[in-house]
Amino acid sequence: MRIADILNLPSMPLAGPSYPKGPYRFVNREYMIITYETEPELIRQQLPEPLEPVERPLVHYEWIKMPDSSGFGSYTESGMVIPCRFQGAEMSFVAQMYLDDDPPIVAGREIWGFPKKYAHPKLEVVKDTLTGTLDYAGQLVAMGTMGYKHESMSGNGERTTAILCKTQVNLKIIPGEDGKHDICELIAYNLTDITVKGSWLGPGRLHLVPHVNAPVADLPVRRIVGAHHFIADLTLPYGRVIHDYLKKD
Repeated sequence: MRIADILNLPSMPLAGPSYPKGPYRFVNREYMIITYETEPELIRQQLPEPLEPVERPLVHYEWIKMPDSSGFGSYTESGMVIPCRFQGAEMSFVAQMYLDDDPPIVAGREIWGFPKKYAHPKLEVVKDTLTGTLDYAGQLVAMGTMGYKHESMSGNGERTTAILCKTQVNLKIIPGEDGKHDICELIAYNLTDITVKGSWLGPGRLHLVPHVNAPVADLPVRRIVGAHHFIADLTLPYGRVIHDYLKKD
């Protein structure tokens, strides 16, 4: 293979790249987000400096079903997002993510620094209940439930679009061949081309189980704030570096 062809590869391996070039389009992406309060000191432990906590110790626990994802196929994801600030701007730090499909795990970690690990999340409607579960290594580590479409959000989806437009940030670490960090950065990104197809509020509950390799319970539930269910089409573009830990001042 010629050098020009090598440089044009979207990803490894050469014989069959793990994922194509982006940006990546998602159709009918379905979310259940249960927001809760936890302990302020635990939020500080989970946020890498220079990110700063906001006043209220909130966590958004998410289940996301993605049936139509360009380059990635169909999969489900579950994880935790922590509201924070960076240089005065409000952002959301993606703390943990678990999913059941190899291409988005590899692409997510290599491109944006998503903290993705392989597990078995599921989001489904069971009778009158929107139900999310997360199994890791054969054990249930999270279960969320929400009343199914109890309250439709009014308006044209502007509030839900604003949630999806908020800047998100990941800690990206890639070691080099010598074991030292080649890359250690905070990567920010913003979803684009968003079309909200439905949005609902309702009662919700969340149960987290301690597990050494899926430590979602390290941010324990102290009080449920609310639950949000919505469906949208959107695009995940490439990100940008907002802080380089290896750069010397």
